[in-house]
Amino acid sequence: MTPGRWMLGLALLGLLLAGCAAGPEAPTPMPAAAPAAVRPTLAPTAAPTPLPLLSVTAALPPTRLPEPSATPANAHALPPERWQEWPVIPEVGESARALYQRGLAAGTNPQAFSKVGDCQNVDTYFLGVFDDPQKYRLGEHTDLEGAITQFQGSYSRRSAAVRGGFNVASVLSPLKSDPAVCAKGETPLECETRLHNPSIVFISMEQWWSNRPVSLYEDYLRQVVTFFVERGIVPILATKADNLEGEHRINAAVARVAYDFDLPLWNFWAAVQPLPSHGLWGDGFHLTYAQSFFDDPQMMKQAWPVRNLTALQSLDTVWRFISQP
Repeated sequence: MTPGRWMLGLALLGLLLAGCAAGPEAPTPMPAAAPAAVRPTLAPTAAPTPLPLLSVTAALPPTRLPEPSATPANAHALPPERWQEWPVIPEVGESARALYQRGLAAGTNPQAFSKVGDCQNVDTYFLGVFDDPQKYRLGEHTDLEGAITQFQGSYSRRSAAVRGGFNVASVLSPLKSDPAVCAKGETPLECETRLHNPSIVFISMEQWWSNRPVSLYEDYLRQVVTFFVERGIVPILATKADNLEGEHRINAAVARVAYDFDLPLWNFWAAVQPLPSHGLWGDGFHLTYAQSFFDDPQMMKQAWPVRNLTALQSLDTVWRFISQP
């Protein structure tokens, strides 16, 4: 590595650590979490009571879209208890395709995806490079050029539902919205949906309060997923690299939600297992950094280029499957 590239990497690393150093935020009063569901369908016949959505695009109806005519095939071959054996790149079921098609009928944008997450999902590091050809090299992965073109502009866009310290409770609270871009009373999820009108959304939430049970994390995550399902937007859920909570309880919760809703899961945890220190710095949370040059074997020993590559592969796989009639 040249001295210039080394110094650039150190500078970027310093910015990343600064952005995440604050850690989880203080709890914010939230509405009571819904109880965990058991294998819910993506379009039940009972009309839901959706979260209020201010000034939403007129094409998006306030109630859930019609139930698909065919019984969908499940995405996941293995139960959620065996999530560590799930592939890195998502398995995708027919229910996700039906959800996507219903969303398009309601007016979602097939060329837009959004991100929901904390500091490991900010556009500077997560996927943003794919809007600038000078910042990435695909190497042998030229098959991903189609997805890069399809979603141009979404990669480096700053999501209203991403911020350092955010968690699954934060994005459901209007108190956490950015008043510079969000309407009064909007949650970050409502704001981001109104502003960008995505057809697909990444949900990647690493942070949680250490003094709160993971069961509460799971309840809030189900609310977040339900928000998007009700609007015909396909979530891609993500596991995380760290295990700060112990026993991988958060990843297990994410897998249960993906399984119950029959949604794609990007198993990032599995992607970093072969890397030195499993892609983590000594604090057990921050990801090791290198640029997204996928043709450089040394860089591909770090977690950030692996995160961007496998996320793009996941988006490509999901998009190609669900966009076919």
